[in-house]
Amino acid sequence: MLRMTEVHAGYGATPILFGVSLEVRAGEAVALLGRNGMGKTTLMKTAMGFLRPRRGAIELDGTDLTRLTPHEIARLGVGLVPENRRIFAGLTVRENLELGLSASADRSAALRRRRLDQVFHYFPRLQERIDQPGKTLSGGEQQMLAIARVMMAGARLILMDEPTQGLAPAFIRSIRAMISELKRLGVTVLLVEQNARVALSVCDRGYIMEKGSIVFEASSTELRESPVTHEKLGV
Repeated sequence: MLRMTEVHAGYGATPILFGVSLEVRAGEAVALLGRNGMGKTTLMKTAMGFLRPRRGAIELDGTDLTRLTPHEIARLGVGLVPENRRIFAGLTVRENLELGLSASADRSAALRRRRLDQVFHYFPRLQERIDQPGKTLSGGEQQMLAIARVMMAGARLILMDEPTQGLAPAFIRSIRAMISELKRLGVTVLLVEQNARVALSVCDRGYIMEKGSIVFEASSTELRESPVTHEKLGV
């Protein structure tokens, strides 16, 4: 579904990605693991169109993404749950969710109701706080809102950047269950996660990044058992 081939990218004169190649097949969850500062977030921004690759190819179902804007990529069914959530703190939960529909060609009232019902089925806490400003939510609730906003857009490929960062164990379990449910619904997930144990418990395969390059790829089972994982990630 998503294929990145020999992608180079960076900020200004500073290169960050050095020939990254990976693929994510439809319906699977894939973990992108690595210590801080290894280029994982840069890769997500490049896949979403916030950074243009200097070299290489990025394709979604065979469609070239390298010259498209983030809005155009979102219209193709890609959603980003960014690091640090990035919800609109002054808007209510309802308003944040409805903004998710801006990436959809169909913004009908019927679609809005269906997707709200789906979101509230998985995140009933958001329904309880529907009219509260985003800034009044806990960190875990804000993360739920960031994921739910992408679900409102009807994304078929979701890029998640550190969704469990700084969360209490109960919220981490909720996020892990949500990723499992997205897979069951046929949504494809590329997950950047510092918590390798959580990522490998829910993902089918994984890649390890180091200094802007992919250094190891294996199934989640193999990654859990490999000495490379311990060496590179300390787990």
